[in-house]
Amino acid sequence: MSSNTSSPTDLPDDHFHEECAVFGIYGHPEAANLTYLGLYALQHRGQEGTGIASLENGKLLLRKSPKLVSEFYTEDLLNDLKGNIAIGHNRYATAGGDPEKDLQPLTAFYSKGPIALVHNGNLTNAIELKREMENEGALFTTEVDSEVLVHLIARSTGMTMVEQMGAALSSVKGSYSFIVLLENSMLGVRDPLGLRPLSIGKIGDAYVLASETCAFDLIGAEFIRDVDPGEMVVINEKGMESHKLFVRKDAPCIFEIVYFARPDSQVFGYPVYLSRKRLGGRLAKDSAVEADLVIPVPDSGLAAALGYSEASGIPVDMGLIRNHYVGRTFIEPQQSIRHFGVKIKLNAVPSILKNKRIVVVDDSIVRGTTSRKIVSMLRAAGASEVHMRIASAPIISPCFYGIDTPTRTELIGATHSLEEIRRYVKADSLAYLSVDAMQEEIERAKDQNNSRKGFCTACFTGCYPIPFSKEERIQHGLFEG
Repeated sequence: MSSNTSSPTDLPDDHFHEECAVFGIYGHPEAANLTYLGLYALQHRGQEGTGIASLENGKLLLRKSPKLVSEFYTEDLLNDLKGNIAIGHNRYATAGGDPEKDLQPLTAFYSKGPIALVHNGNLTNAIELKREMENEGALFTTEVDSEVLVHLIARSTGMTMVEQMGAALSSVKGSYSFIVLLENSMLGVRDPLGLRPLSIGKIGDAYVLASETCAFDLIGAEFIRDVDPGEMVVINEKGMESHKLFVRKDAPCIFEIVYFARPDSQVFGYPVYLSRKRLGGRLAKDSAVEADLVIPVPDSGLAAALGYSEASGIPVDMGLIRNHYVGRTFIEPQQSIRHFGVKIKLNAVPSILKNKRIVVVDDSIVRGTTSRKIVSMLRAAGASEVHMRIASAPIISPCFYGIDTPTRTELIGATHSLEEIRRYVKADSLAYLSVDAMQEEIERAKDQNNSRKGFCTACFTGCYPIPFSKEERIQHGLFEG
């Protein structure tokens, strides 16, 4: 009898995947321990590998593994990561590459001393830059785009790190939140559009950088502010300095708020949980339907379902239960089990659903396969009607700014009409939010003192804020004609 060991990421999945989380701390005697805790809080952003680099007396110390944070780090391992400066990374592995070799932090030694780097995002011209440098004799040890920046920094003729970083980053395109560890300082920088998040906190006299504020909550750090788009902060023994490397343009990724960030986080100045509740409330107003019960798809649809329930007056209940203890690997049955891929994560509750008209709320539909199986599962559990409500717009384009997405032809929103999608998922009705409605509700959720100028909505509109060259469009499958 043969068995097949699979990862949950191999299962049919109707969600995008973030590629990583970054965390850094400067000036704390337990830097590595706090980095471990920060990465633990940010595990949702990447489950395919983790790493921490610390610095003691000019010596870089590095530990990384293709395991979960809780599986890899031990007390003895963390005790080996000495020093009062540390940075860490959680990775979601995209297709290709070596799952161990490509883990971050990336480390090197160059003319100015040791350097370690972690990156959240995607450099869209990395292949072109890498090819140019390889033709000039450069050697690359990984397949991650972040290594391009290490080479650019090392090649820079700038006299100061600010000049070196400015020159290096002026050559790259795409999205980035970088944390860089140097011999006597830690740097945090965001791209001019601010596509990926990076927040600043303090714990005592130590400064902390993290992808999301939930990491600050776990370690008891105070949130100070976000790193601005186009800004680099330099943290050293003198404190923190701000350097405006580029003119900010403000186009943060709206999907961070819709799906990626933990509900208890604040990203880009927006409270995530409240934003998602408002999206659900808007759904109820824009696409009302007579029903007996609102059911969230856990956990991503929970806040939106509560908002839908409050706005519609229809009670909400947990008609789908999530198995929170799904491991990274499990043995699939040799014989087919109906809806196995979904049932390993979700199961319906017949006592709640029987003879009920159901509104099932989720944050998005990507391929449609999981939504179809969920609707079938709800009907099998006794639901008399199943109405799907999606707290975002149809996804019609892939992302090239740090999110692992299918090609355009795999996105059901790009290839099917609303009615065709409804028929495919076998729902009695289906409704999405409009892009305008999404932006309006999220803006209403934020602190009124925090002004913004819009979002990157490329996955919903196909309008990319960073222009692609002809070569890049061909590379990404966007070239037409």
